[in-house]
Amino acid sequence: MCITDKLKEEGFVSTKNLSDWQEQQLQDAVRKGEAVRLKNGIYADIDALANTMVDIRMIVPGGILCLWSAWSVYNLTTQIPNAYYIAIERTRKIVLPDYPEFQLVYQSDSLLSIGVTRKNVQGYDIPIFDMERSVCDAIKYRNKVGIDVMAEILQTYLRRPDKNISRLMDYASKLRIRKTLNQYLEVWQ
Repeated sequence: MCITDKLKEEGFVSTKNLSDWQEQQLQDAVRKGEAVRLKNGIYADIDALANTMVDIRMIVPGGILCLWSAWSVYNLTTQIPNAYYIAIERTRKIVLPDYPEFQLVYQSDSLLSIGVTRKNVQGYDIPIFDMERSVCDAIKYRNKVGIDVMAEILQTYLRRPDKNISRLMDYASKLRIRKTLNQYLEVWQ
């Protein structure tokens, strides 16, 4: 398969297993403006970047979609993320591309393991925190994201028929925000 066809089909390509001829084709695509280098060894099709999701597994291996990005995927907020918010292990060092913009959220391994799932978003298999963990994160980071944003997320979640309050409370306990969550639930339920 021609590398430019693969790039069009998959949206992203790594130079890891490419032949010299395929790398030349890829460089030609970059010169023509059909592809862009995201970081060393990772290239994207221009049209793929026009989508609202990218293959974060390729750009930030082991990263988990979180905060604004996850809230947007679950339709918990009307806010549009200004970057891809990715949770990673606290001690990791990541080289990020200039474009698209990424915001790293550093967490301990124990926190990263709570509520991780996979979701197909615009054809990409994305690691993401599940909806209840995402709501808990809104409460946990309420002073950084704003009380109004947190309130919108929690109220939207409480109106959903697919909510799981017992899972929400379990995560809140593990994330040490259960008391805070209870205070907000008393007001809005």
